[in-house]
Formats: sequence, structure tokens, C-alpha cells
Amino acid sequence: MFVTYIVFFIMLFSGFNNSGTKNRNNYKARIYNHFCSTKFIHSWSKIIKQSSKKYKVDERLIKSIICIESSGNTKAISRSNAIGLMQIKPFSAGREVYRFQGKIGQPSLRDLYNPKINIDIGTAYVHILQHRELVGIHNMEMLRYATIISYVNGSQALFRTFSSSREEAIKKLNKMKKQEFFSHIKKNIEHYKLGNILKK
Repeated sequence: MFVTYIVFFIMLFSGFNNSGTKNRNNYKARIYNHFCSTKFIHSWSKIIKQSSKKYKVDERLIKSIICIESSGNTKAISRSNAIGLMQIKPFSAGREVYRFQGKIGQPSLRDLYNPKINIDIGTAYVHILQHRELVGIHNMEMLRYATIISYVNGSQALFRTFSSSREEAIKKLNKMKKQEFFSHIKKNIEHYKLGNILKK
């Protein structure tokens, strides 16, 4: 289940061209269509662009997270109480982003159902992952995959599958190839419960 999630996520992330539109003539586009309608992405394109620029996060990654996490449904809520477009948990990612932004507490449910706030918080969380939690991963392909897994399950859960030492885990990640990474994830993280992504 977890590996399927990651494969879909990576295919979605790769399926957008530089303008943010999808190529209708390839398999990646068909995967994209399964999870997210173009009209949803278009609705939030301005907000996505602003958040992308603000936090220096690839627009394609933001769009992919929205598509696979919520299918563009602003009212989406998961079994683990992740909310809105980017499926933010107020007490974990939400609280962490608030600290990053110099705020106290955590976002309210009302905030997280607001597309603009939800995308801002979700994108800020991706920034935190890439510029704090995952610092040291110089293999850009592995950084991309590590970001995806860490967004879903936390960076510490990922690192623990490699070593009790963060530094050693990062060394191993920097040396890995895509297929090695997938095999490792299938063997070591599959037991983490993520729920059914199609029902989020």
C-alpha cells in the first residue's frame, strides 16, 4: 500500500510540464486524472504559485500533494484527522509551521478548511522538511522521494529505517538509486498505517 502511494505520488510529480498543465498523451496524465480534476488545480493555481514563490517549493510538488491527498476537495478529512487540500494535521504539521512562522498554538479547523491558509501551511511544511529535516541529502532525486515520504509519515520514521544515526541515514540516502529506494521502502516502511488514499 505504502509503495503504491509513493509510486503514484512520484508519477504525479513528474507528470506536470513546466507550465503546470498535464500531458494528456501519456500514462502519467492518466494517473493524474484518476486523482484530480484540472478544474480543481486551476482554482488554486494563483495561491499555489504564491506559496511556491514564498517558500521556494516546486509548484508541481504542491499540486501533486493536493491531488493525491485530497483530490482537490477543500472539505477532505482523513481517518487520522488530516484536513483540507493538503491534508494538514493541526496538532503536528500545523503546530510545527506555526512555530516556524513565529506563532503560538496551532491552526484551527476553520483555518485548515480555508484553501489559501491550507496551501500556505502545507507548502511551509514542505519547506521545513527540505530545508531543516532533510538537510544533508544532496542527491536531488532522493531528496524528492524523501520529501514525499516525510510529508506523509515524518522524517524520523524514514531515517529510522536506515539507521539510528541521522547522519548515517543521510549518507545511505545520498548513495541510493530509485529502485533501491523503492525496495527499501517496501521492506521497511510498509507496516506503517497510512489508510486508504482513495478514501481520504
